[in-house]
Amino acid sequence: MAKLSPAVPPVSPTVQNINQPLAERLRPRTLSEVIGQQHLLGEGLPLRIAFESGRPHSCILWGPPGVGKTTIARLMADAFDAQFISISAVLGGVKDIREAVERAQVARDGLMAQSTIVFVDEVHRFNKSQQDAFLPHVESGLFTFIGATTENPSFEVNSALLSRAAVYVLQPLTEDDLRQIVARAQAIQAVPAIESSAEDRLVAYADGDARRLLNTLETLAVAAQSEKRTTIDDAWLLRVLGERMRRYDKGGEQFYDTISALHKSVRGSDPDASLYWFMRMLDGGADPRYMARRLVRMASEDIGLADPRALRLALDAAEVYERLGTPEGELALAQCVIYLAMAPKSNAVYAAYNAAKAWIKKDGTRPVPMHLRNAPTKLMKELDYGKGYRYAHDEADGFAAGERYLPDGMAEPGFYQPVPRGLELRIGEKLQELRARNAQAAPDA
Repeated sequence: MAKLSPAVPPVSPTVQNINQPLAERLRPRTLSEVIGQQHLLGEGLPLRIAFESGRPHSCILWGPPGVGKTTIARLMADAFDAQFISISAVLGGVKDIREAVERAQVARDGLMAQSTIVFVDEVHRFNKSQQDAFLPHVESGLFTFIGATTENPSFEVNSALLSRAAVYVLQPLTEDDLRQIVARAQAIQAVPAIESSAEDRLVAYADGDARRLLNTLETLAVAAQSEKRTTIDDAWLLRVLGERMRRYDKGGEQFYDTISALHKSVRGSDPDASLYWFMRMLDGGADPRYMARRLVRMASEDIGLADPRALRLALDAAEVYERLGTPEGELALAQCVIYLAMAPKSNAVYAAYNAAKAWIKKDGTRPVPMHLRNAPTKLMKELDYGKGYRYAHDEADGFAAGERYLPDGMAEPGFYQPVPRGLELRIGEKLQELRARNAQAAPDA
């Protein structure tokens, strides 16, 4: 059965031009039309306050593709009646920056003085000198700078520029958000009725990316019109979109179920199963960078100090992929998958981390013992800061037996419990020896 669309108000009727791409026809013209990002745009929340203040400020919009970064920047320009200048860091350069500065000066100095917002898409693609070119004009207030990036701005945006801009983190759209977009497309009769199973597949395929969803809807609308179809069902959807849809079938084979299968296969020391799920994800369109991040996590969570080389290998594999890209760099990731699967397993570091985290949350703030405190001044030394501290390098075997490093009155919590596998077998023996020496040197021993 075709599913009836919920009552969702379409975007402003003045923009319903059938010759425009669907993404442009459905682009929000007011803040109330924006779908998603309510953690920033909801009442009393950061970006909503910025819109309502009447005072634009420079910012970085950080989030995955198709979540509304460009839309929010355009709406900000509209809200402040500002000239909007868009620069693509992929295609642009210093010449575009210079032209933006000139246009901003003309707008500011004209008869009808107007502020300017300069929007830089994929700002992380600009090098340091190109990013630095914005600084004097941001500082002088000539224009408001808005950068959009899919990469962590802490690593990809110059610290000087970053310090002058607020960072807003945008999230992938939820399934409900994506269904609202489908409903809006149907409300303006841009696509025919869509059966529930087909819509489920579309929403899963979009993976939080509104642009991907809209482009797919437009493809379906054209195909449906040519075949004079009034309903889109799941079988026809797969036939029209072919292998592209089938291979990234998050509707039937959940993305996170697959990454879970990979993680459990590595943890279970099965190299064939690990490689199978890894290749399934790559074949399904998963971002290899995402896969690299998950491998680094596995190296810490499931191997840890049983084989410290695993973490280094995972980081090396991620770096190799950054250098070589697809498909050459994927081989290094596959090598890492097999190594992690065959490495000795330990979750002792992971368990210790969680135990210490839980302890700190429930425990009070204990003072640092006097003998462990730093004493850089004469007054601190007179107050006995650092008094009685034993310098481990001056002790036998570089170990101050009996010295305590926990807060006074705190019992040994035993967060870290090494497993009897891999390097942790020796670490456990060493730890047992040191604890025995501490016990022997204790005052009441």
